[in-house]
Amino acid sequence: MTSTYLNYKLISRDITKNLSEKASEKANSREIKYYSDHISEIKSVDDFIGNARIFNFAMQAFGLDDMAYAKGFMRKILAGPPDANGMRLVDRIQDARFREFANAFDFQTHGANTTQRPEARQAPIASYVRQKLESDAGQQDEGTRLALYFKRQAGTIKSAFGILADKALAEVVRTALGLPPEMAMSNLDAQAALINRKLDIASFKDPEKLDKFIKRFTIMWDQKNDTASTPTLSLFGGSDSGFDTGLLLKLQSIRLGGH
Repeated sequence: MTSTYLNYKLISRDITKNLSEKASEKANSREIKYYSDHISEIKSVDDFIGNARIFNFAMQAFGLDDMAYAKGFMRKILAGPPDANGMRLVDRIQDARFREFANAFDFQTHGANTTQRPEARQAPIASYVRQKLESDAGQQDEGTRLALYFKRQAGTIKSAFGILADKALAEVVRTALGLPPEMAMSNLDAQAALINRKLDIASFKDPEKLDKFIKRFTIMWDQKNDTASTPTLSLFGGSDSGFDTGLLLKLQSIRLGGH
């Protein structure tokens, strides 16, 4: 049985080649072509959400496919009015995936020209391929997928609350720090305080320190899981997982970077 860390390194050390091969797979290339050919036809939030194939592609690209059913919520993310303090819903959410999604499809700012921008045309395609690569890796070993995902998202983490807002990031951190699963049921402030005591989030900006942290995670993951038979966890979506909307809404009141 190959270790999770070795699987992770085999994929990440030649990521360009692996991404190219993944993009060329028939099912992926078909969806990429449709998105590329039709995204320019989308001129508004209504057009965007109304085209299920385009919308679902974009949601997958940003790792939000488990929220594809929540079109009303995603409409508020993209076009919700600001509150009394001038803040939009997306401004109050710690999860970086929603902010990146809203920036790519910022119809409020760019109007009909939104889908002419690289953020909406090229970037989602690259992200979609990366998501597929990670997802397929997870079919063999979910720990490998978590490691690849954490490396990709590490640069977006601003606070402990940002970790807690993303179930996959939280799983990596809890595993690497040896924290019990029951911790997820405790008070959010207490969870954040514990993470801050045990982890220097700023260290993730250092590639060497980030790699050491990921290696630590993979070792701990292998110790507590049978990686040869572990099924895909409900950390990245799926019909039986459900997005932790309650946690997300609770985190809305917490500004990015702290309380």
